[in-house]
Formats: sequence, structure tokens, C-alpha cells
Amino acid sequence: RAGVPLESARSTKHGVHRGMSSVTIPPPACMLRPLEAPFRYLFGPGPSNVPPRVLAAGGRPIIGHMHSEMFGIMNDIKKGIQYAFQTSNNMTLAMSGSGHTAMECAVFNIVEPGESVLVAINGIWGERVAEIAERMGAKVHTLVKAPGGHFTNAEIEQALAKHKPVLFFLTHGESSSGLVHPVDGVGDICHKYNCLLLVDSVASLGAAPLLMDQQNIDILYTGSQKALNAPPGTAPISFSERACHKMFNRKTKPVSYLLDMTHLSNYWGNDGKPQRIYHHTGPVSGFFALRESLAILAETGLENSWKHHTEVAEYLWKGLEDLGLKLPSVTTIAIPEGYNWKELLAYIMKHHQIEFTGGLGPSVGMVLRIGLMGYNCNKANAAMALAALEDALKQCRKSKA
Repeated sequence: RAGVPLESARSTKHGVHRGMSSVTIPPPACMLRPLEAPFRYLFGPGPSNVPPRVLAAGGRPIIGHMHSEMFGIMNDIKKGIQYAFQTSNNMTLAMSGSGHTAMECAVFNIVEPGESVLVAINGIWGERVAEIAERMGAKVHTLVKAPGGHFTNAEIEQALAKHKPVLFFLTHGESSSGLVHPVDGVGDICHKYNCLLLVDSVASLGAAPLLMDQQNIDILYTGSQKALNAPPGTAPISFSERACHKMFNRKTKPVSYLLDMTHLSNYWGNDGKPQRIYHHTGPVSGFFALRESLAILAETGLENSWKHHTEVAEYLWKGLEDLGLKLPSVTTIAIPEGYNWKELLAYIMKHHQIEFTGGLGPSVGMVLRIGLMGYNCNKANAAMALAALEDALKQCRKSKA
């Protein structure tokens, strides 16, 4: 009787009784209580606290993902990303997912199995891209430095000449180690060797200068939840004409249907076709919030945003130095000798409702990470962070981790 329509099952007492008796799992007690989520000061590497204006935008009534009004909002998002990235690329859009979605989209669409890829690894994000490329069958070559280390253009050129990759990956904002990596000249070197430049700016966009077109970056992506101050779940990305030529002249289909730019370019109205065809249901509320966060960035101005983040960061660094804490690099603090870093973070969360985080990937156990991005980026929050850290250093036992 599996094929009986729902209406038929409801039409008789027997049908309803049979349906009721088949329910053996009771409603969970937790779902009969209201949702509880504490307020926290999110002063880690992301997500950041979201401004009320962006929260309100995300709470607007849902419209259909294929409605003309939704396409208008997506067009606004595209223009906002072009401003934030400083690019005139037509192939600009936001992925329905976190920064990892954009990371995979870039690799899956540009690289074909058996092609050579060069990945700069100086923290966790290079490690992730190397694994993603390896999983889809690329020949992966790596340039490796300790967390926080940076690569010279000469080192990059030497590796490009040796491995002849179709794609070179570099992290602009390495959040696991706190490094903003220089990008000037790298795109020109890549193009000299017929290679595309892919840059991760998830942790840096809006906080540190980055100019996609002027710096000859071929694929650039970021995340919504850091300096952009939208909730996690959307990821702006843009492809240059060079990247599009490689991407749309493949011999094989990308390994992911969801991330296939042939379909996504149509969904975002970027393929020149008169009609957008259903591909997937985009995160409508997430797009509302992303549009609002991009609007705030446009109103603030990129240069003002960069300047503001620098001023607050310098205020924070001065305070950390006054506490006697060593800064190996931007926004990261070497764990003070003799302290258990997990104990410090737990104390700060419990007594100050503030989130800092430890290291990530290769920097675990080496650093604490503080992020004051976008809405959180002000001197009052920096002072609050410093006071919490000073209190933890006084109250926590000084014993080896």
C-alpha cells in the first residue's frame, strides 16, 4: 500500500489509525522547549557578531528563489561583490555555502584530472586546497613554509617554472597564523607561465587592501561571516576572462554538479542567456543578509574600512605589547610561556562571554587568535578584549599545558 496517495490515507479512520500506530519515536523533549542561544562577543577569527541591520535584512519575508525580485537582489549582490573585490569581471556571484564551497568551486571548475596544481602552504587553507585538488585527481605540488611564513615572488616563480601548473593557490588572509600575504606581482608571474592565480581572502576582504583587477588575480573568493559581517553560509567569488576561458573549454565535466559554473553562471544571469533556469534553491535569507552587508561596505567605503581595521588593530597590538605578550604576526599571540591555552580561553568565555580561539591546523598549540572585524572593529571592543586577557593571565594557573 506504499503507493496510496496522502489524501486517501487521510480519508478513513483506518488509514489515520495505521499512520499513528507506526510512530514509535516520541517527540524529543529538547524540541518542545524554545530555542536558546546565548549572547557572545565573537572576537575570534570568525564568525563575527552581525549588525542589527543585517540581522533584520535576513529576517525579511522569504520570496521565491526564481522570482524576478530575487534576481534583482542577486544582481545587486553581484555589483556589491565587484566593488568589494575591485573588479569588473562579469563572472561574479555568491556561492550557496561557506568559504569552503567557493574554494571547491574554484578548484573543481578550473582544474581537470591529471593537470598540475601548485599550492602555497603556510597555514591550514593551503593544506585544504591541496587535499581538495588531490581528491579530484590533480597532480598537486606544494610550496611549504612554517605557519605565518611568506613566499617571495622569486620562490613562486622558481616553482612555477619547475612544475608548470595550470593553477597557483595563495592565501591572502591566513587566519590560522594571522598573516596578510603580499600579492603584488604574483599574478603577472603566473601569467608569464600560462598559469591562473587563485587567492583566498576569506579572513581579509574588507579589512586589508586587495585589488583583484589591478593585482591580476584570476579567481578570488571570500566568506560572508568575517569582515563582511553577514551570517555564515554565502561566499562571494569572481572569475577573470582568462579563468572563464579555461573553465568553459574543459574536456571533462567538473566533478560537482552543484558547483558546476556552467549552471551557476546561468543562475546568476552571467551567461548572456535571456532566461535563468532552475539549478538549485539558493539561500534566500542568506542572500538578503549578504546584500545588506555589502551595502554597508559600499556606504562606508573600502578605503575607510581598511583604515579603520588598521587603526583598531594597532590599538590592540599596543595593548598586547603592554601586557608583555609576543606577537609573531597580525592578530595572533604567541601563547604565554607556562599557561594552558585551553584554560585561558575557557576562563575568558566563562567570565567575560568573549570568544577568542586557539590555533588552527599547523598553528594549534602555538598561538591564540583575536579578530575584531567589521561590526566588532572598534577600540571599545579592543579594550574589552585586552581587559579579559589581562584578567585571565592573572587568574589562570601558570603551569605547562
